Amino acid sequence: MRTLLLAAAALAACALTPPPAMTAPPFAPLAYPPTRAEPVSDLIHGVQVADPYRWLEDERSPEVQAWMKAQDGLARATLEGLPARAAVRARLRELLYVESMGVPEKRGSLLFYLRRGAEQEKAVLVVKDGAGAERTLLDPNAWTRDGSLSLGTWNVSWDGRTLVYQERPNASDEATLRVVDVASGKLSAVDVVPGAKVASPSFTAAGDGFVYTWYPNDPAIPEAERSGHQEVRFHRLGSDPRTDTVVQPASGDPRSFLGASFSRDGRWLFVVRQHGWSATDVWFRDLRHGLTGPLTPLAVGQKAIYAPDAHRGAFYVRTNEGAPRYRLFRVDPARPERQAWEEIVPEGPGTLEGVAVVGGRLALQVLVRAAHRLEIRGLDGRLQREVALPTLGTVSLPSGEEDADQAYFSFESFTVPPEVHELSVAAGTARLLFRPRLPIDPGRFTVEQVEVPSKDGTRVTMFLVRGREVKPDGQVPVRLNGYGGFNVSVTPAFAAGLYPWLERGALVALPNLRGGGEYGEAWHEAGMLHRKQNVFDDFAAAAEWLQRSGWSRPGRIAIRGGSNGGLLVGALLTQRPELFGVGLCHVPLLDMVRYHRFGLGQAWVPEYGSADDPAQFRTLHAYSPYHRLVPGTAYPPLLLLSADHDDRVDPMHARKFAAAMQAATRGGPVLLRIEKNSGHQGADMRRAAADQEADATAFAFQALGVRDR
Repeated sequence: MRTLLLAAAALAACALTPPPAMTAPPFAPLAYPPTRAEPVSDLIHGVQVADPYRWLEDERSPEVQAWMKAQDGLARATLEGLPARAAVRARLRELLYVESMGVPEKRGSLLFYLRRGAEQEKAVLVVKDGAGAERTLLDPNAWTRDGSLSLGTWNVSWDGRTLVYQERPNASDEATLRVVDVASGKLSAVDVVPGAKVASPSFTAAGDGFVYTWYPNDPAIPEAERSGHQEVRFHRLGSDPRTDTVVQPASGDPRSFLGASFSRDGRWLFVVRQHGWSATDVWFRDLRHGLTGPLTPLAVGQKAIYAPDAHRGAFYVRTNEGAPRYRLFRVDPARPERQAWEEIVPEGPGTLEGVAVVGGRLALQVLVRAAHRLEIRGLDGRLQREVALPTLGTVSLPSGEEDADQAYFSFESFTVPPEVHELSVAAGTARLLFRPRLPIDPGRFTVEQVEVPSKDGTRVTMFLVRGREVKPDGQVPVRLNGYGGFNVSVTPAFAAGLYPWLERGALVALPNLRGGGEYGEAWHEAGMLHRKQNVFDDFAAAAEWLQRSGWSRPGRIAIRGGSNGGLLVGALLTQRPELFGVGLCHVPLLDMVRYHRFGLGQAWVPEYGSADDPAQFRTLHAYSPYHRLVPGTAYPPLLLLSADHDDRVDPMHARKFAAAMQAATRGGPVLLRIEKNSGHQGADMRRAAADQEADATAFAFQALGVRDR
């Protein structure tokens, strides 16, 4: 759900003087497709709740299909004619069509990683043996002519002989697992495992099979209930998937997720049940006693997160139990009771986001004021050294073997595109392995972090990215991005889509809203359930600070977010429309009274609450953007960016809100753009990404009065 939320730097050879504000209306009047409103309402806990566009929930209806086609047609025709679009699209293609490389995974003597050539639409999975040449193992560019089949998650057996991967139609979450022999590149005709939406396969030490989460695709099961039918299964290579062993049966609770993994040494099986984004249950099994049978509880029934790993006869458990910013325990599997756990890394001032065993040591990913540090510690938890990083930024948890010194990690920041480093764990030093070549001069730009007081006095940190020549004159165009939910941390990261903004003298602002994970579980809890309004107040406070500090004014501020961040945009446009000049709303949740009836909505009830509960209904109904629209209000222009195969957040949210906003606003315009062959995270082809980003950027420029150079 971080996709489309992060900011970047800008190109040096551009004019950075803010253009004068436009005086003419930015958009010509539009004739929206006819949309009927029906007298539909529900009495919920004594409150009459109108829902005039419920008919738009049924995507299979021919009427809805025709309506979608008309809305998308209007949006594309309008966006195509915007003055800045051609130049923005051309610039984005320059920035996107560059070589990229993923973090290598070492298996046996082989390295596996994603590589995308400068002219390739999708990344390919390659394998390399030592100093030998790369060999393409999977090339999704060749799978279909229209690019409608995508590569999802993948995993390689520890001996490097077998690879299992997700095949995803239309970049959706729905997937099938397929198996390929690494040496020959031949696909198995037998090992084709359906129901792999949330599979996360994990190989045995011997490489003869893998555990995975099976997700039913039986049409007889209501969509909102499918999560409750998940099972952990074991697939033995070469066997019929229909005979796969059930390792952990379904919980029957659609508000939780199941997962499982084998330890590297083949001794242990971990089974995890996730309850929302605030609690996990963990069990384990000694595989010397077989794959199936009773599981031993490690941490069950606690309102905390536990993340286990195993190495040399001990478990290493990262948890926020009693420590909102997390701590690390070492556990003897023979004495798994809680009172016997040994704390080896206590809670510190930073948030412990991840732990990996590499090179016989512990690598710790620590977040301090929303930027990462990388620490190397002994197995006793004692700090040995901190890995020097290029600047404040975002670092991945190192990938490497448990007892080999060599490991790999990625690093990026607002001014550094994603690069790959090779780490010596023993020395704590890293050397650059790959850096993309982009036409930027990072020295021309500056990044600072400020603190913004929210409505209740809470101090919220915010990154500001701009050209050094840009000064606070009250007219600077601003792109204000936000997320604020699901324990997701917003950190300094690179995004090509911000270049057209910064090249024209804009300021990019990223506040670390409550609901995220930047400052631990307490920060997350302060922005969920009945405290969700804090997130919206934090975002509004960020916009008010930008105005109060002399940077900008309401008509020059664009707000943007996707998924939970799309809810953020919808909430702010309906609660504080006077603060902003335009909204860009991606794959959003907007009907919070009925969201839990669609897609994965039931799984998000621990985060948002449910209208089935009287108290939670009052909270949801109070901020639900679809229900807050007031006819005759001058809402800012709004571009809703939806996807035709989004099976995570149902596109009904964007459809219903587009219809309601078009009917209510005396501002606007309100456009609904629907991406083809695309899932929740967007199309995975560069040309589609460039087109969508050009449309969104040109729309915002037109609304804010940002002229092309």
